[in-house]
Amino acid sequence: MKKLISCGILSLFLTVSLSFVWSGEKADSAPSETQKKLWKQIAPFFEPPDEFKQDLGNYKTPLKFYDGRPVKTVSDWQARRQEILKTWHAMMGEWPPVNEHPQVEYLKQEHRDNFTQYTVRFDIAPGHPNTGYLLIPDGAKPDHNTPAVLVVYYEPETGVGLKGKDRDFALALAKRGLVTFSVGHDYSLYYPNREKAEIQPLSALAYGAANAFHVLANRKEVDPERIGIVGHSYGGKWAMFASCLYDKFACAAWSDGGIVFDESRPSVNYWEPWYLGYAGPDFRKRGLPTNENPRTGLYKQLVKEGYDLHELHALMAPRPFLVSGGAEDRPKQWRALNHSVAVNHFLGYENRVAMTNREKHSPNPESNEQMYRFFEYWLKSNVLKQSSTP
Repeated sequence: MKKLISCGILSLFLTVSLSFVWSGEKADSAPSETQKKLWKQIAPFFEPPDEFKQDLGNYKTPLKFYDGRPVKTVSDWQARRQEILKTWHAMMGEWPPVNEHPQVEYLKQEHRDNFTQYTVRFDIAPGHPNTGYLLIPDGAKPDHNTPAVLVVYYEPETGVGLKGKDRDFALALAKRGLVTFSVGHDYSLYYPNREKAEIQPLSALAYGAANAFHVLANRKEVDPERIGIVGHSYGGKWAMFASCLYDKFACAAWSDGGIVFDESRPSVNYWEPWYLGYAGPDFRKRGLPTNENPRTGLYKQLVKEGYDLHELHALMAPRPFLVSGGAEDRPKQWRALNHSVAVNHFLGYENRVAMTNREKHSPNPESNEQMYRFFEYWLKSNVLKQSSTP
């Protein structure tokens, strides 16, 4: 049964103004012809199919506090946002301080195509050194004015085109003039160790992405206010949690990671111990939860108490995000996304939640092109600093 967005709540956006993290301008406010063309190409992605317009499904609205009080003002939303953030961090495990000045060791340098690729090492978490590839386009100048994207996956080679097919996001975006940083972490990140992890592993990965963000932000070429994040599948989950939990990411694209809990889909496997089902070093048998192989760890609690990931999506507002959906994220997920649309609408923002769809799980040239245009529009221009609505 469809639950329509309350007209009373949504009409408040007419009187709301919001000052967010983006401030100042580095270019004329008038949109360029390139910007107009890009928007025309991606605009349809921000509109749900008629079948799902204003359909909120059975998800609880983020526009109510946990005690049932409605969010009535922008100030209320900021308090509600903090309530969601603090609640999830408390459940998943508190992060150590994010390292805003990470030590970066440059191991190797080579020129490829129209960029320089640096092999670098940094601590993705305290005591967890990690190696990735930093790609600096030839035209990037040391004026802190080049946008950047963090690319996350199992290992960094895929992102820079050294492994796999149609998953070379860092390589493609670097060729388009963005600084990129490709990082990986096989299966998951256990902090401080697998024997006694203090943070659910998917949240630990998000923490690692926050540290990787500052590898990019501290580069003299990079505008720290225009850094996005993207990942596919395992990386899609990682990018989603990172961007939702760390608001310094200006925008994000999540490729078919499964954006909400769904136990009808074996690959939407948040119940696994390397995501949200960690309960100690003795892992449950891999696979769907059953009576014989039940839910474990935090995932068990989240399902029992009625939480779902649309609450985290709402933390993105008003930052734009794209779901590059495949086999796992079908158009029906607009029911969850409409809650983020409603939050943005309430705050006075439109066109901040997008979705594309393909039949198969794997990315393809078309879905990748859609995603690259999304980043080019939101990051290569100053649209995030100029206005609430394109």
